[in-house]
Amino acid sequence: MKIHEYQGKDLLRAAGVAVPRGIVAHTADEVAAAFDELGGELVVVKSQIHAGGRGKGRFVEEPEQPGVVLARSAQEARENAERMLGNTLVTIQTGEAGKTVKTLFVEEGLDIARELYLGIVIDRETSSPVLITSTEGGMAIEEVAAETPDKIFNEPFDVVDGLSAEQARTVGGALGLEGESLENAVEFLPALCRFFVESDCSLTEVNPLVVTGGGQLLCLDAKVSFDDNAMFRHESFAELRDLNEEDSAEVRAGEAGLSYVNLDGNIGCLVNGAGLAMSTMDLIKLHGGEPANFLDVGGGANVQAVTEAFRIILEDSNVQAILVNIFGGIMKCDTIVEALLGAYENVGITVPLVVRLEGTNVEKAREMLEGSERDIITATDLTDAAQKVVATLGA
Repeated sequence: MKIHEYQGKDLLRAAGVAVPRGIVAHTADEVAAAFDELGGELVVVKSQIHAGGRGKGRFVEEPEQPGVVLARSAQEARENAERMLGNTLVTIQTGEAGKTVKTLFVEEGLDIARELYLGIVIDRETSSPVLITSTEGGMAIEEVAAETPDKIFNEPFDVVDGLSAEQARTVGGALGLEGESLENAVEFLPALCRFFVESDCSLTEVNPLVVTGGGQLLCLDAKVSFDDNAMFRHESFAELRDLNEEDSAEVRAGEAGLSYVNLDGNIGCLVNGAGLAMSTMDLIKLHGGEPANFLDVGGGANVQAVTEAFRIILEDSNVQAILVNIFGGIMKCDTIVEALLGAYENVGITVPLVVRLEGTNVEKAREMLEGSERDIITATDLTDAAQKVVATLGA
């Protein structure tokens, strides 16, 4: 689950991590009032969407207006807000569709001496969280990794003990911190790592982390994502979810207990099991097709959930064919066929449908398909299914 920058900073502040002063605003008047309340000569007005690259992004109706701007007066802040609110911001991470800006974050201007990069993720190789740092703050870390990998430093830390003071000094030294800024890093870095673990984050990224002229370390940006599987431990985080920032089909799927990710292709996929779903998409691409989605109905889905899965797939106007690939274990093949035939009645399947079944009750399921007199293409194995579904499109 992703949250907005201002929400992440609220959580970081509560966890003892230093962040600049800022005020959330939803109207141009509120932005102007925030300038006065912050009381300085400079503020930063930031678009709040679930995407990076906002500073380099551009608005559809105001192509000269970036997603993050400086303002030196309340009037200038108001004018920028009027151009930003309600407009669609396109960044490198949103794609051409962009995202509509409904919220702005007004933050105090700072005396910035240096910009650094910090990020924390789970390292699958060490089975531990790792603190990733770089002297190249403000840049896309992927570009830094590709062009100057020697400028990236990784520091794995123990999930129970956290980042030690000694480790923090080592990281600070690698970043060129000294004196007051190094002493601040010894408190700042362990606090950030502790927040990552205690909040069950999948990502905590600060880009840039700034060092002020006085040696203070502050999160100038904050990107925070949580592990969905751990949300039962953090009921208060549910209030931070912004459904307007999420794909509506993915939200519906989640409510139905389905794992769904919308993709750009034209072959809908309905599969049980994440690994099998990935293999299905791989085989579709191998034989010249493009999957329209990842959809795992899980091992215990019922007829209602599977029917909803068909509805979600068919509501994607890009879908020109559907491949159903079921290996029946807990999920019985005849349950899938029952739902499939029900979808014909309740939803209406108007595109070619290829079905591959194997496992529990497969013979019964095949008999149900044969007796249905529906225009369904059956397949003997996954390769056969992928070839047949691609062939329906004339590829």
